[in-house]
Amino acid sequence: MITVYEMKTCPDCIALDKQLSDTARFRRVDIGEHVANMKEFIRLRDTNPAFDEAKREGYIGIPCFVKEDGTVCFDIGEVNR
Repeated sequence: MITVYEMKTCPDCIALDKQLSDTARFRRVDIGEHVANMKEFIRLRDTNPAFDEAKREGYIGIPCFVKEDGTVCFDIGEVNR
């Protein structure tokens, strides 16, 4: 299962929501819903080099996808690669 980190108030996540609504392939984690979700995401963001550019540019790094093999990507098009 692919994990998607998102937040209801994020414009990019809102646009993504329409694309993901019909599939059970994704475990969706709203990082604004509970502090445990935020901690889970921050742990990933702080330890994974895929977020280096987002951090450097001042972005949060959502929406982000964590594939079954642990690969992190930021575009729905990369999920199936």
